[in-house]
Amino acid sequence: MSQGFASSAPSEASNRVKLGWSHRLLARPEVGAAVAAALIFVFFLAVAPAFRSADALFTVLYQASTIGIVAVAVGLLMIGGEFDLSAGVIVTSAGLFNALFSYYLGINLIVGAVLSLVFCLGVGFVNGYLVMRTGIPSFLITLGSFFILQGANLGITKLVTGAVASPNISRMDGYDILRTIFAGSFQIGGITIWNSVLYWIAFVALAAWILQRTRVGNWIYAVGGNAASARAVGVPVVAVKIGLFMTVSFLGWFVGMHTLFRFNTLQAGNGVGNEFLHIIAAVVGGTLLTGGFGNAIGVAIGAFIFGMTSLGIVYAGWDPNWFRSFLGAMLVIAVLVNLYVKKLSTARKVG
Repeated sequence: MSQGFASSAPSEASNRVKLGWSHRLLARPEVGAAVAAALIFVFFLAVAPAFRSADALFTVLYQASTIGIVAVAVGLLMIGGEFDLSAGVIVTSAGLFNALFSYYLGINLIVGAVLSLVFCLGVGFVNGYLVMRTGIPSFLITLGSFFILQGANLGITKLVTGAVASPNISRMDGYDILRTIFAGSFQIGGITIWNSVLYWIAFVALAAWILQRTRVGNWIYAVGGNAASARAVGVPVVAVKIGLFMTVSFLGWFVGMHTLFRFNTLQAGNGVGNEFLHIIAAVVGGTLLTGGFGNAIGVAIGAFIFGMTSLGIVYAGWDPNWFRSFLGAMLVIAVLVNLYVKKLSTARKVG
């Protein structure tokens, strides 16, 4: 009897250890997105021969970076318990501000870029300040910002140029250096690698470090989980949330500069709808809509899924209109998976 009991005890202990590790793994916010990304990647490798080249992979990474850079900031803001529906349109506002201001006044594009940055940070500050001082949900405040910016983009562009597109900036002072910084690229073995991909990786790494290794990261999780409790233990809730809104505006400005100097001109109506892509990337990556849960790596994986799908459908020769249906399905599935992951995480903490 004792011999049988002794032989079974290590096995039971081993099972408990294995169960603990599996629960820890499943409780990671990015695990569900990583599994989905792997399955989607294998699927498109099988059905789309054009998807199998190294050049296609870096094209996917470029596509993902154009959404993923802003999505990093949107993910941080959502972890902090807020939304920003102006995140898509402010990208266009940033580029238009630079192009139109410099064109109309005849000043260097570098000066225009700095003033555009000040403008975007101001929008982020106002969004955050109004949310914190009025108590109005960020959904409504930033929805108002969305319409204001959208209308201003169209109205001011038409007023200055007589059209709905900015002038071509390729002959203006400061163009060459700003294009190199924001929209440069280089080749390795005949494969074009855009700087935006490297910037995206850097921003993801910085956000991951802030969330996991700094006091500010702890504050972000705290204000997203329970702002009242965070305030009670000395967390500067107002400063943290305003800072997060300004971070969204900053990275929106950054992508706006990339877009402007990548294509030399901007359509005033661009960017509408991209705010949902940023949110979907964050949610698919494991960020809860209720705040307080998620990480930067998961958001990056969510953006990579966007890049793979948007181009994979084209490479496969399918109707690209199906892309939106896929995004909707992924969003619903991600919300369900995230709730399950949150339960596992909570159970592990209680245990």
